[in-house]
Amino acid sequence: MSGISPEGEGLRRAIKWISDHLDEKKDKPLQKLIQEAVMRYDLSPKDADFLINFYKDSQKGTTQ
Repeated sequence: MSGISPEGEGLRRAIKWISDHLDEKKDKPLQKLIQEAVMRYDLSPKDADFLINFYKDSQKGTTQ
């Protein structure tokens, strides 16, 4: 069962991975990090859209 993750586990790991890299690599564009996470965690297009919206909404919250 090592290759199978519970539904949503890949998305949770991707969010953690992106967040960690946002702190470490401030010069790397968010869109590039999202693309890397989608490939790394084999996410669906729906998951990719979720990540884009999740980080877009979180960035709006930090600018207000």
